Amino acid sequence: MQGDVAMQLVDNVDAFLLRELERSVDRREEHWQRDRSSWATHQESIKGQRARLSSILGIRDARVAPQAPNILSANTQTVRIGHGTGFDVFVIRWTSFGHVTGEGLMLDPTSKAWANVIAIPDCEWTPEQLVGLSPGVEREMQYARRLAESGCRVYVPMLINRQRKQFDWGPRPAPDITNREMLYRSAYELGRGLIGYEIQKVLSLVDYAATQDLPIGIIGWGEGGLIALYSSAVDERIDSTCVSGYFDSRQNAWQEPLDRNVFGLLEQFGDAELATMILPRQLLIEAAAGPVADFPGNGGGPARLRSPELESVQAEMDRAKSLVTPLSTENFKLLKSGNDGQGNGGSSVALTAFCEGLDGKLNNDTGQPPQSSQLPDAAARHRRQMREIDEHSQAVLRKSGAVRAEFMKGLNTSSEDAYNQSVEDYRRHFYNEVIGRFDHELAAPAPRSRRIYETEHWRGYEVVLDVFDGVFAYGILILPKDLKEGERRPVVVCQHGLEGRPQDTVGIQSAHYYSGFAGELAKRGYITFSPQNLYIGYDRFRTLQRKSYLLKKTLFSTITPQHQQIIHWLKTLPYVDDDRIAFYGLSYGGKTAMRVPAILTDYCLSICSADFNEWVDKNASTHNPRSYVWSGEYEIFEFDLGSTFNYAEMAALIAPRPFMVERGHDDGVADDWTVGWEFGKVRNLYASRLKLPERCEIEWFDGPHKINGVKTYEFLDRQLQWNSKTHTNRTD
Repeated sequence: MQGDVAMQLVDNVDAFLLRELERSVDRREEHWQRDRSSWATHQESIKGQRARLSSILGIRDARVAPQAPNILSANTQTVRIGHGTGFDVFVIRWTSFGHVTGEGLMLDPTSKAWANVIAIPDCEWTPEQLVGLSPGVEREMQYARRLAESGCRVYVPMLINRQRKQFDWGPRPAPDITNREMLYRSAYELGRGLIGYEIQKVLSLVDYAATQDLPIGIIGWGEGGLIALYSSAVDERIDSTCVSGYFDSRQNAWQEPLDRNVFGLLEQFGDAELATMILPRQLLIEAAAGPVADFPGNGGGPARLRSPELESVQAEMDRAKSLVTPLSTENFKLLKSGNDGQGNGGSSVALTAFCEGLDGKLNNDTGQPPQSSQLPDAAARHRRQMREIDEHSQAVLRKSGAVRAEFMKGLNTSSEDAYNQSVEDYRRHFYNEVIGRFDHELAAPAPRSRRIYETEHWRGYEVVLDVFDGVFAYGILILPKDLKEGERRPVVVCQHGLEGRPQDTVGIQSAHYYSGFAGELAKRGYITFSPQNLYIGYDRFRTLQRKSYLLKKTLFSTITPQHQQIIHWLKTLPYVDDDRIAFYGLSYGGKTAMRVPAILTDYCLSICSADFNEWVDKNASTHNPRSYVWSGEYEIFEFDLGSTFNYAEMAALIAPRPFMVERGHDDGVADDWTVGWEFGKVRNLYASRLKLPERCEIEWFDGPHKINGVKTYEFLDRQLQWNSKTHTNRTD
């Protein structure tokens, strides 16, 4: 191979993931056991999918008992803030879950209501705009107003918007990240999501509406369409659903705003599958112009929104119908706004059909624009809602340690053998449900190598190995020059960090954080191998994570089989001791040290340098100034680690194999006390419960984010039974 091999690797993995996304469409039905003998049996047969969808959306917090929304006074004179033709307008707030409320408007008809409707605006619209009390939404798109004029009681919840630099109550200045992404980040790490939180708020309104003997409808445009589609898919009490300017193929969802990310969505669900979960209830798809926007990264995930094209909308609807054939889909209708499906959302055609699905009729005689005496402070309301969501996520974070302890209670530490047996279920869960496992069999490695280095003490070789389906592994093998024929030596796999390369680890070129540790260990007599991992290329590699998420995968879903192939190949070399292949990684390589050896037991030990800390807090806390919620590493978040695996629990998957942490006091990754807090749990497992204190160690050194190479080298010598002075196996 010629040129930049690392970037060729990223490109090849990108192409592989695009193929996997394409294949996901046909693979989805493998997860469903549809009974198409009747709609009743079909609904019963997909209960598992409904539960699965709720779980990955993060709908996990118990909602409060059904209760009427509180009507808030706008002033001391009246609770009504406005009125339109045939309806009054009220400001409302309702408790949904925990201490989280929903806020918005209620449009109450002056005559008896014949339906309860939840009309959800796009996230860039306020409820007042959708009603016509504030400018910003064209009159013909004010579907909340038109439904109220027709006699529906209409609830209009607000959604969090994508404005930037408004999350300003933390320990750092407000980052240039959208409000929705900021709230998504913490929630995702804790098994929740902003989408899930907003669905919960909508379903709390459904809870109350269901106590009345009236049909329930839900309608939304843009982001409101997204919330409407998901809400109706998980809750069968909604009688009529209208999705405008949103329904489409989701194969390019990795390009959409990051707050829309749902881990494993495309493993089982596209919009077509969601539609089949709503049927045979009425589902109207309005092909209309959707939101169009470009979002630069600037610290957050770069993204774009494009209006669904009519041909794509039709194709997704056709796919949905094919999934439930021969069942009737008469209540599943495509309604075009404009000849090309790019007219305004909330058209009269769509609203007429929507009302008919609720046994009512649209009033086509639109009245005068609604009038208001006093509008609520939309900015203050938005900030209040953001803070409530953030505070809820932080409360979940505070309780997450107890949740993980309950999750891990099945470990049996009565003996090493008992522990090895009991930990296997957790290892499988970690690989299958957290990291994500590709089912591809490893290809024959077909090794290719060339010598690129020669020093006084060792020779270095570039190596490329096939892995599967166009994915390859690449790295640098270093062999000590005093290696004797027939001798078998231990190997240390030396892993670079973020934006790093194998060349950084060997000590030939300047990369002072690495301290040339691969070359230094070779001078001590070890064979070393420095792999190229995927986290290089800035947004180029981060889009790999975006694509992986949708498949219920992560970067480490690809990195892990690469390492498995490297290990398999190393074991074929006559000078490698199969039982003594160790792992040592810095920074993002330290993240690898916590994950890959936790899965691959062929690694006989693991050393995590310049990364170990209270990882869940590091990713989810908005109180910790060192948290990733403030940073540009938008790919770093892993779904639901809060309920499953912090670093102590990952280390438990490495146990009872030796494990070590290398920590510099001045390393900005974390504070010493958070490192010590998390490591204390690991040390307790090894020393107190497993009675193996000699296998677990931490070195604290006075220095920065770097390989120190003192106690860790001694740890390697001791655990790998190697005399680094004489370059011989130890016999003691």
